[in-house]
Amino acid sequence: MTDRPTDAMDDPSQDPRPAPEPATEPVREPAPEPVPEPTVGPESAGADPAGHRLRRALLQPGRGQVVVAVLLAVLGAAAVTQVRIAGRDDDYAGLRQADLIQALNGLQAASRRTEQDIADLQATRDSLSHSNDKTAAALQQAREELTSLGVLAGTLAAHGPGVRITVTVPDSHLSLNLLLDGIEELRDAGAEAIEINDSVRVVAQTSFESASGGVDVDGRVLTSPYTIDVIGDPATLTPALKFPGGFVDDISLDEGKVSIKQSQDIRVTSLRKVTQPRYAEPSNPD
Repeated sequence: MTDRPTDAMDDPSQDPRPAPEPATEPVREPAPEPVPEPTVGPESAGADPAGHRLRRALLQPGRGQVVVAVLLAVLGAAAVTQVRIAGRDDDYAGLRQADLIQALNGLQAASRRTEQDIADLQATRDSLSHSNDKTAAALQQAREELTSLGVLAGTLAAHGPGVRITVTVPDSHLSLNLLLDGIEELRDAGAEAIEINDSVRVVAQTSFESASGGVDVDGRVLTSPYTIDVIGDPATLTPALKFPGGFVDDISLDEGKVSIKQSQDIRVTSLRKVTQPRYAEPSNPD
């Protein structure tokens, strides 16, 4: 039996087994502090800038974002329309040739009807746009025709160029035949208004009769000198009375005298009352 070295037994540092670690108390972790709710504001923005920018983009979109959204909506609508058109094309793809021809004819007929409707509407528009001018022109024409008829019928006073004829006969005896011949010659020469002695308007219905000491014209007895005012072309009216064997020569043979004076302002002021026809009625042309 061999003896162990005493020095190894006495020196603990030479012991090959590790020395036990000193006992330590367990470390208690501190309780977690409550996390405050995130708020949007200057302080939180500084703490979380990325989240703040995201929330701001969602709540307050910019002009560029709005434009992008509109473009996306338009593209979506176009895609839906394209899908619908493709579906219709698929429907036509299954038709026979005769059915396609019939469908094409129907579309052409509808197109022609639409074109005709458009043409009708355009014509109506043009008619309405010019209706005011046409109405004004029609009213103006009606007024002019009414004025002309009033002058010819003796219901309106008139003035204009013409001649003034003065007939003087002995004892105021003027032949009715000579007077009527003279009036007819004036009418043939274009007389538009005739007045005798500034009191009687001569029209188609004027009556002439012999009277003691003069001539009865429309119930009024007129005496010499007889003045006949005539509106018309003076250069045409004067020769119509002076031609050989005409009114002036006939009055001269009856021992009378005739004076003719041309004027640019002959006035005819006497009027004739309008009489309603008893038997004649207007008729519509066929």
